Amino acid sequence: MKKILALVLALAMVLAATAALADGIKVGIINLDPSESGYREANVKKNAEVFSTENGYDPIFITATDVQKQVEAINTFVNEQVDYILISAANDEGYDEALEAAKTAGVKVILFDRMIACDADLYEAAVVSDMRLEGETAVKWLESLELDEYKVLHIQGQLGSAAQKGRSEPLQEKCEADEKWTMVREGTGGDKWDPNEARTIAEAAINAGEDFNIVYAENDGMAAGVVAALDKAGIEHGVGKKVIVMGFDCNKWALKRLLDQEWNYDGQCNPFVAPVIDEMIKKIEAGESIADMLNDQKQYISVEVGFDARTITQEDIDTYGLGKIDEGAPVFEEAAE
Repeated sequence: MKKILALVLALAMVLAATAALADGIKVGIINLDPSESGYREANVKKNAEVFSTENGYDPIFITATDVQKQVEAINTFVNEQVDYILISAANDEGYDEALEAAKTAGVKVILFDRMIACDADLYEAAVVSDMRLEGETAVKWLESLELDEYKVLHIQGQLGSAAQKGRSEPLQEKCEADEKWTMVREGTGGDKWDPNEARTIAEAAINAGEDFNIVYAENDGMAAGVVAALDKAGIEHGVGKKVIVMGFDCNKWALKRLLDQEWNYDGQCNPFVAPVIDEMIKKIEAGESIADMLNDQKQYISVEVGFDARTITQEDIDTYGLGKIDEGAPVFEEAAE
């Protein structure tokens, strides 16, 4: 009888352990479209690697590219009674009601990649880049060149997003404050930060005879779109050439163009935030505070730099570059004459 009781007890312990393993931390993850850029692809891939069943999670992944769809996803996750919602916001406004519902339901929200303009009580933490600092760093780099005049072709990202605002505003403010700085033309690659849209904007500027010596494109793909237009028009670009080319995200293929001195500057944006969020969630689940990881706005800020074609090394590319040198760069068909 004792042997039978011991066997039953052992079996019960195995079943309990199996149930505990299966009962992972339920997390709903709202990603933006991974095809948007090399940055986004790396971000989404790392999320899938970290928030896995093997790592103790019961994950649900949703791709949603606008505020309405993301709000719907938040409400769905609340109804699914997830433990955590992780969201990379399509815009910085329009989420208050959904976040209030999550808070009321006891669902913890963690922002990643992009901030939302809401009360900090509506989220547990935000693991983000300082997009404003990215823009300021790029503008300061331009200032350091001490050019006689700055005539800027500005290609913006998704209007209203934290990345677009942070990278745009320091440049716009400088152009308004300094008569040596002129915004020749400003356009957007749209919600998908589309390289072809960027190329179209550049071609329109070139065809209109607008003279510019700075390309400030808010991601690498759109910078490549502008460069395709410059190449077609026979306009030289890069170190010591007529047009200075600037991008953001630090894809390996883009950093290689810096190394070859075809481009001039690339601003880093770190996509690998999932391990930090994983650490936070594991601490919260263990009853520990994460306050020491955050600033007074409940943010964990990734440390980032900008790379200069005159000083970049292959080691920089290997260490900080995203993706592969020979993959991910936009391919353009020749526009009809």
